[in-house]
Amino acid sequence: MPHQDNRLRSLCRILCVLCALCGASFFLSACSRFREFDPSSLTFLIEANPVNLDPRFATDGFSQRLDGLIFSGLLARDSQMNLHGDLADSWDTPDPLTYVFHLKSGVLFHDGRPLTSADVKSTFDFILNPANKSPKRGAFRMVMRIDAPDPRTAIFHLKEPYASFLWNLIPSAAGIVPANAAATFSRHPIGTGPFRFVSQAQDDEVLLARNANYFAAAPSIENIRFRIVPDAVVRALELRKGSADLEMSSLSPDLIPVLIRRPSLSMTQRPGTNFAYLGINMEDPLLSHREIRQALAFATDRDALVRYLLHGQARVASGILPPNHWAHEANVTQYSVDIARSEQILDAAGHRRGANGIRFRLTLKTSTEEQARLIGAALQEQWRKVGIDLELRPLELATLLSDSVRGNFQLTFLRWVGANNDPDVFEFVFSSKRFPPDGANRGHYRNPRLDALTDQIRVEMDREKRKFLCSEVQKILADDLPYLPLWFTDVVSVHRRELGDLQLSPTGDYDFLTTIKPSPELHAANRH
Repeated sequence: MPHQDNRLRSLCRILCVLCALCGASFFLSACSRFREFDPSSLTFLIEANPVNLDPRFATDGFSQRLDGLIFSGLLARDSQMNLHGDLADSWDTPDPLTYVFHLKSGVLFHDGRPLTSADVKSTFDFILNPANKSPKRGAFRMVMRIDAPDPRTAIFHLKEPYASFLWNLIPSAAGIVPANAAATFSRHPIGTGPFRFVSQAQDDEVLLARNANYFAAAPSIENIRFRIVPDAVVRALELRKGSADLEMSSLSPDLIPVLIRRPSLSMTQRPGTNFAYLGINMEDPLLSHREIRQALAFATDRDALVRYLLHGQARVASGILPPNHWAHEANVTQYSVDIARSEQILDAAGHRRGANGIRFRLTLKTSTEEQARLIGAALQEQWRKVGIDLELRPLELATLLSDSVRGNFQLTFLRWVGANNDPDVFEFVFSSKRFPPDGANRGHYRNPRLDALTDQIRVEMDREKRKFLCSEVQKILADDLPYLPLWFTDVVSVHRRELGDLQLSPTGDYDFLTTIKPSPELHAANRH
């Protein structure tokens, strides 16, 4: 059968990889020496080339993470998703339509120019100008104008209240660039962040160097080489032979236990916020019924998927908002695996087993990524226990996303990366006003009560009141299940033991690189 062939191919590939890693020791000892650790310089393996390092255009994950090192924003966030000043020393909100930012003094761009409010105004004026076609313009659609009355004050005037406005001012979302930046700015970006841009070679590497004049504590690491290695097996081998120092969330869970047996390597693991889910087409004749969606949830053993396929590197989710978030609501309907209850619901809904034991068939579209195919195969087996025949259709990621946007699916396996860290995500993903291309309600979920609540969340400035509204939304979504929540993927890094326990962010950004302090003691121990 096709799904069995897919699983066999996946298992064979994993066995080949494990054999390669286990057998690499002899080959590598014969062909190359393990590279000595240089505490002043890091080689960081990443999977793909950053598309555009101009923060006014960057939307792909790698560009945004690197921009978070090169640029500063007006604000930054902590691990609990609370905001604090970055370039802004403080800020005031005299009314819901006005935000006044007071800039830090003495901040310098990497080329030595002082930062002023003119740079802030110029950055956002550029984004808001339709002629520049910035993909970030929509995030600031509520901004009417920006004033710079003096060098240290920037004032934003909004057209309408927008409680999530401040979230759009962090470095990876809107890094501040020098006023009148040239059209070629992306080739040599200049910011005020902890690292300065040195060079970029397409599909090869990006080099950054320490910004000794950084307005906060300058990093200990002098140079970082972000080396682009698309293949996970090659990344694993590079780490094993010492030609690279670290990676982050780029390896199959099966590879990690083999790698960290080596005395020179270690692993850091932190709970993450990137959200895996099954998207559901609410216009499908079967899936439009809430009881069918709930039956699927009771048939899904998410704990087993996390334990065996992800090697425990995830946390089961009850909704889209991460559990470390200030607005997260834990008291919602839960769906632990319950085969008997799933079958009762399906029987009561009139979908009894046929002579072949099958009640009905569904199709799940996934990416061609190996782990996605394995998860799909596991869901096939789990749902077969309640009489549901699941067909898998692996697609290239671009095709999968295109089909999702067009509503050409029954079920999809996808992830939210970063966008689920603010309550504004409820409107963007679930409001009936935000069907594509005006939002990401790809399943065409409709609920008038939720629409009204998300309208209130957008403008409610009082955090406790906003949290109460978010709680109600999360309870509605847990009952209605327009998504079947799966898990929040952990942030995991395999790295040189000398780097110690990394302070990884739950969002998977690269901010931890500013605080790394390699241990001389561990380095000496590894040499022996």
